[in-house]
Amino acid sequence: MDDQTRLELEAAAFRRLVSHLQGRTDVQNIDMMNLAGFCRNCLSRWYAEAAEERGIAMGKEAAREIVYGMPYADWKAKHQTEASDAQKAAFDTAFRENVGKG
Repeated sequence: MDDQTRLELEAAAFRRLVSHLQGRTDVQNIDMMNLAGFCRNCLSRWYAEAAEERGIAMGKEAAREIVYGMPYADWKAKHQTEASDAQKAAFDTAFRENVGKG
């Protein structure tokens, strides 16, 4: 596979992931963090970092809007729920276990 084709496939997979996450508003970021070690905020941060590496200024909110499909504040108001004590405990455990790994 040539580099351009690989790049196009990776871009298509990224767009599909973002679309999937935009459609799964029932899946909370804390659940993603607890199960996968990343969430929508991580993905938007990686996007902004990639832009910065290429000399493109992109703030946190602009990157979040790309990933969330709307302003982050709107997404939070419409879809984010309060994390349960169990979710918070799982996050604390996962975070302690992964400190220094990434």
